[in-house]
Amino acid sequence: MNGFSSKHIAVTAGAGSAALLVAALTFQSLGYAPCELCILQRWPHLVAAIIGGLIWFFGWKRWLAALGLIAALCATGLAIYHAGVELKLWLGPQHCSGGISGLATMSTQDLMAALEKAPVVRCDEVAWSLFGISMAGWNAILSAGLSALWLASVRGRRREAGLA
Repeated sequence: MNGFSSKHIAVTAGAGSAALLVAALTFQSLGYAPCELCILQRWPHLVAAIIGGLIWFFGWKRWLAALGLIAALCATGLAIYHAGVELKLWLGPQHCSGGISGLATMSTQDLMAALEKAPVVRCDEVAWSLFGISMAGWNAILSAGLSALWLASVRGRRREAGLA
């Protein structure tokens, strides 16, 4: 990252999160309805994008860059979790991964109520993929890259000041 200031790196990472949000909303506008985990993954990117904007506007502060790093790491973790659910490596939330608990003991009215509340989009099914990698998988890969940028921003100022 030589030649780039910590501020520039943080703003780039924030812009990357904003770009991922735009991509998610574009897919949604094209008819790919998001599941509950897809929506959950958007929140840390929103936070990281806002932090990148704050750093661009007010200037670099290590604590802001650290918050950006935390947001990006949360996005990475949620995306890995979602990709694992899609790959059937572990179970996802029962209410969006199919199955209704207590089915055998439910009354017809309770079953109908549970079905009406059930999300239309399942978390454990891949809606779209590229090169065999789902959107959640791509989000995990790209979020990990953004986490690396945030980490470089957090650590970079020390190097710039000759303290590392």
